[in-house]
Amino acid sequence: MYYVVTGAAGFIGSNLVKALNQRGITEIIAVDNLSHGDKFVNLVDCEIADYVDQAEFLASFTGGAYGGGIAALLHQGACSDTTETDGRYMMGNNYRYSCSLLERCAAEKVPFLYASSAAIYGSDTAFRERRDCERPLNVYGYSKFLFDQWVRRRWKEFSGQVVGLRYFNVYGEREQHKGRMASVAFHFFNQYRDSGSVQLFEGSGGYGDGEQRRDFVSVEDAVRLNLFFLDHPEKAGIFNCGTGAAQSFNEVAVAVVNTCRGARREAALTLPEIQRQGVIRYIPFPGELKGKYQSYTQADLSALRETGYREPFLSVEEGVARYCAAMLRHSEK
Repeated sequence: MYYVVTGAAGFIGSNLVKALNQRGITEIIAVDNLSHGDKFVNLVDCEIADYVDQAEFLASFTGGAYGGGIAALLHQGACSDTTETDGRYMMGNNYRYSCSLLERCAAEKVPFLYASSAAIYGSDTAFRERRDCERPLNVYGYSKFLFDQWVRRRWKEFSGQVVGLRYFNVYGEREQHKGRMASVAFHFFNQYRDSGSVQLFEGSGGYGDGEQRRDFVSVEDAVRLNLFFLDHPEKAGIFNCGTGAAQSFNEVAVAVVNTCRGARREAALTLPEIQRQGVIRYIPFPGELKGKYQSYTQADLSALRETGYREPFLSVEEGVARYCAAMLRHSEK
């Protein structure tokens, strides 16, 4: 039996492949689109049974090529660029492709775990998995919202497990290929290493400089949550994947700076000290993001906790420090 991971060479997908390997699972079909080939590095240390192009897999899977041979499908593949304006591409890649995969999984009773997104909540200030809290601000968020809605409408038709995880701001290893869409932790680390300072947005949305707050969640926790549902096929639904505790961009910057300082045996600094030394530089808020930016997100974990998932989530201080330490180790090789 094969485990299928779409977006397997991407950020969360490759971390899932590695986690499955750590369980001794190597019968993995890695599905992705390598038109931008740099992502291949995420799979170099992973063991897979086969790599299949995204379009080729859809045609073969919906045509019955893997009938009865798939243990679970972990659908992480998507265009996650929140500034993408090509709605036709976004809807075809994120919405219609997902519908086709789930229809086939439902027909074969294959567990289907998929990546949803906190972008669905958009301008709302409540982050509960309910229709009245969902106000996406961009076509990426809308594509994810529409698929969640499609799942809800079809819910009674599914006899197999279906789980959607609304990822909040995920950071961690294997995201280097994402460019400008990589996490702020990644960008702050590289800015500090290159120039000795980091750049944060000036105040916006009623928040002070660098005080916009997001639910920053480690990819370690995102993977752990996927595996929990994989281990509990009787549990299904759409759930938030965040820490449940919003933290500021300033706090992320402090964690990055102090981890790098600690590696050089330098004393940790407080935020005011970092600001006084000019290590944090606040830049004007981009005009193109006005009205399209979430200044605050915080996952409501009530529904998730009701499933019996009790694991704690890493804070920014814990998770970002671990991530930066890993990047420092990689830079020394």
